Amino acid sequence: MPAFAIDGRDFVINGKKQQIISGAIHYFRIVPEYWKDRLLKLKACGFNTVETYFAWNIHEPKPGQFNFSGIADVVRFIEIAAEVGLHVIARPSPYICAEWEFGGLPAWLLAEDGMKLRCHYQPFLDRVDAYYDVLMPLLVPLLHTNGGPIIAMQVENEYGSYGNDKAYLAYLRDGLIKRGIDVLLFTSDGPEDHMLQGGSLPGTLATANFGSNPENAFAKLSEYEPDGPLMCMEYWNGWFDHWGEEHHVRGYDDVADVLDRILKSGASVNFYMFQGGTNFGFYNGANFFTSYEPTVTSYDYNALLSESGDITDKYLAIRDVIAKHADIPEGILPEPIAKKGYGAIQLTQQASLFSQLEAISKPVKSAYPQTMEKLGQDYGFVLYTTRVSGPRPLSKVTVQEVRDRALVYFGGSYQGVIERNKHDLTIEIAEGDIAVETPAEGAALSLLVENMGRINYGWKMHDPKGITEGVRIERQFLYDWTMHPLPLDDLSGIVYSELEANAPAQQEPTFYKGSFHVDEPADTFLNMSGWTKGVVFVNGFNLGRYWEIGPQVTLYVPAPLLLEGENEIVIFELHGMKTPQVTLQDQPDLG
Repeated sequence: MPAFAIDGRDFVINGKKQQIISGAIHYFRIVPEYWKDRLLKLKACGFNTVETYFAWNIHEPKPGQFNFSGIADVVRFIEIAAEVGLHVIARPSPYICAEWEFGGLPAWLLAEDGMKLRCHYQPFLDRVDAYYDVLMPLLVPLLHTNGGPIIAMQVENEYGSYGNDKAYLAYLRDGLIKRGIDVLLFTSDGPEDHMLQGGSLPGTLATANFGSNPENAFAKLSEYEPDGPLMCMEYWNGWFDHWGEEHHVRGYDDVADVLDRILKSGASVNFYMFQGGTNFGFYNGANFFTSYEPTVTSYDYNALLSESGDITDKYLAIRDVIAKHADIPEGILPEPIAKKGYGAIQLTQQASLFSQLEAISKPVKSAYPQTMEKLGQDYGFVLYTTRVSGPRPLSKVTVQEVRDRALVYFGGSYQGVIERNKHDLTIEIAEGDIAVETPAEGAALSLLVENMGRINYGWKMHDPKGITEGVRIERQFLYDWTMHPLPLDDLSGIVYSELEANAPAQQEPTFYKGSFHVDEPADTFLNMSGWTKGVVFVNGFNLGRYWEIGPQVTLYVPAPLLLEGENEIVIFELHGMKTPQVTLQDQPDLG
């Protein structure tokens, strides 16, 4: 008998029936120095398996340029899982959802005219093939059939929530097999007829994703998986946050009760999430159901471990439930990771974005505004500038369409914000309270457009960023544009000036720089109260976005990002702040 097999409704590992109790940890949301800590805490809670998605966009940031180092070293993550005695469920997919930017798909796919996603469209399949030709040889030695920890691999992710192209699913499955993937292959979908019909594949194990009512969910799954093991591939034990919402919390009593019912039924389970982690940089995703909703930087998810890896009451409650069904290893729980507050940090230097354009961006000229992807850019901002002729009366500016948020400047003066969910802005060139006409000599119109995260789920996933069609003054489209791509991936060319302590805060996009001393690096949390909206870099590492609308107030700063001695902080603030100061504290504030 193979080392890992299916016997009717049971999984069999090394000749023994095994109920899989798995937890999701995303290596790309946790600094590598903490991977072992998180995996040991998973094992100590009674889990026998770790599940992880693979984020294509961090592994192939540019076509044909592959990255499997640092936070992208998925091979090392899997090896550590094996070292601590865990099985691994691998989900390369190639789409992952995960509230991750573009569901893990590379942004550069959208630069190709006519690109069709997640279907049997050969240019898309060619891109998947090129990625899998590099990825799968790395994973084959780690398969259970070759003595490694990977016991199963996912073909596609919740595909029935998106489409029903069986030829596409079969192509992905056959491609895995052709590349030597001979472990169990599976699909995962919501427990609804149309989802299971669209997303399952004959000869491939179907699993279900849900957060409650396991009896009903498994009954529906059984209609489509009448012979194989029943498994909840995503048991949603918490939830994620969008900007402007409250922080989501799900009590542990309910979570523990549902888990107990799942395990009593004999089914297997994968907790989504065991630990959520952080959407560092510009990697948060977004949803669109009735409006555009970007996800916050923290992916705390109200999971069993906090964003910073701390054990929670939910962890303890779940460990008690698992102890009723499986053995709990003793003596392997790591010591808590130290937290420390380093106090207030004064920002002492500043540089206006508009004064630094030539230092951090190469302008591109075009008759029409181009999308971020067409400019060869994946994330960050684009500044679009043109000149409006005059004279003109009071006029309305419309963007077709802004993806996702634009700061508008006319004649060098800030006019307001055009957001994706509301596109019109009336320009009022004012002297005091008096509206005046556009001058005869005309004026410059500039729009600083922020990519706030590509949609990661559903029918709106084809989500190019920047200005997708054009800009109008009333009914007239404007042409002759200069565009400055601003990925903010290299800020070394910025020239700062001293910021006087009592100087009025800038009301335009500005970089602020400061330093702080660390005697002993420890995890800490950056409190952004008093700032409006922007991005923070610590020692050149992009921590992610902040926004005063919440719910998130602090940004998590893992100790491995800090240096013993002097550390640098750079804040790119879009609107202005109350005082040029931030605080590093020893506790998070998620709202």
